[in-house]
Amino acid sequence: MKQAELRAFPFGVADKLKTYVYRLIDPRDGETFYVGKGRGDRVFAHIREQVGADEVVDNKLKRIREIHLAGFEVSHVIHRHGMDDATAFEVEAALIDAYPGLTNAVAGAGSNDFGVMHAQEIIARYCATPAEFKHRAILISVNRSATERSLYDATRFAWKISRTKAEQAEVILATQQGLIVGAFVAERWLDATIENFPSLGAEAGRLGFVGRPAPDDISRMYVGKSVPDEFRKRGAANPIKYTWD
Repeated sequence: MKQAELRAFPFGVADKLKTYVYRLIDPRDGETFYVGKGRGDRVFAHIREQVGADEVVDNKLKRIREIHLAGFEVSHVIHRHGMDDATAFEVEAALIDAYPGLTNAVAGAGSNDFGVMHAQEIIARYCATPAEFKHRAILISVNRSATERSLYDATRFAWKISRTKAEQAEVILATQQGLIVGAFVAERWLDATIENFPSLGAEAGRLGFVGRPAPDDISRMYVGKSVPDEFRKRGAANPIKYTWD
């Protein structure tokens, strides 16, 4: 069967696959641009997606449209099948880590704490003393954003977070792969608008803070320490964690 004709599995095939992990590939350059998991005909659902004229087109759909306009079809690859959901989550997360530049909107499950790490990072993390929280602290994973901007900017902008909860925090701790790498004090939490953060842009429905580095005595309590296991639930995708109820 030709790729161009394939929009669903033949009857009975999907049932045999169980849960699977797949890749979408651009045939023009062989680049994997999306990784996902699913059952049934999920792998083909992306090429059937439609949006209204006034809706925002995400990078994945934009890439699919570009492929079609060039006269090609998306290549669908089932990377691993016959799995339960828990195993598929792990495979999906590992593949997302392995293909930088994907159009996936979110990182793989558990990537914040269990994703790709250099051997020296592994040693630093697992030899570090677990932090003991003496303050109401917000833990913010900056694994991705810290490579694109300063640690301060990566920590303060922009998050889906309760303003009421955020304003209760005494310290904001930046984490990378389970290690605390920065400590800040938020003076004001603001809507993530261009007016409030002119150098960072805007993120609708999110907040950021204006603040300063935490005092040295507080920084010494946390920076360089590891995030305790109770705050590193495997498979959790939320980059924000609170150390108090």
